[in-house]
Amino acid sequence: MTNHHDPRVRIIERRTLSDGFIHLEEITLEQDMSGGGTATLTREVHDHGSAATILLFDPRRESVVLVRQLRVPVLLQGDPAYMIEAPAGLLDDDTPEVAICREVLEETGYHVDKATHLFDAYMSPGALTERTSFFVGLVDVTEKAGDGGGLAHEGEDIEVLEIPFDEAVAMIATGEICDAKTIMLLQWAQLNRGKLTA
Repeated sequence: MTNHHDPRVRIIERRTLSDGFIHLEEITLEQDMSGGGTATLTREVHDHGSAATILLFDPRRESVVLVRQLRVPVLLQGDPAYMIEAPAGLLDDDTPEVAICREVLEETGYHVDKATHLFDAYMSPGALTERTSFFVGLVDVTEKAGDGGGLAHEGEDIEVLEIPFDEAVAMIATGEICDAKTIMLLQWAQLNRGKLTA
C-alpha cells in the first residue's frame, strides 16, 4: 500500500482493532527520515468521522448559546463530567453546513438560517482522523423552533445555556469552559466582535 499524498511516507499495513462506536486501526508505516535512512513506525488511529461545530450568537443580547452534557473521557480524567461546549456533531454523510444546522436544532432547539463557515481544524492529529468545520450563526434566543436537549434514543441529555458573551470568555480563564472547540470559537468571536454585532 502506498500513500499518494507524501512520497516520504508509505503505509505498509492497516489492521482493525475495534469497529464499535469508534473505528480503531493499527497502522504500520515507513517514513523517510530527514537525516537519511528509513524508520518503521506503528500507530493506533481513532476514526469516528469528521464533525462540525458552531458558535450561536445573539447580537441583540450579546450572548451565546452553549450546551452542557456528559463527557465520559473527561469523567475518567477526574474532571467535572458535564462540560460546557458549543453545539457540535458528526457529519453523518451530510455537508458540514447541513450537519451543523441539524445538530443545532437537535441540541438547542434553535433554527439557524445561515451558518457561516470560519475554518477547519484537526482537533488531535496525533491520534484522531477527525477534522472539524467551525461555523458561526446568529440567533434570537427568544425564538426557539424546537425543544432541544438532544436525542433521547442516542442517550443524550443536553442542557441549553444562554451565557453573556463576556462572561463566557471569562469562563475560559476560570476553567469552567475547557473544551478546545468552544475556546477556539469564543476567541474567534473576541477577535471579530464587530462582524457579529454589525
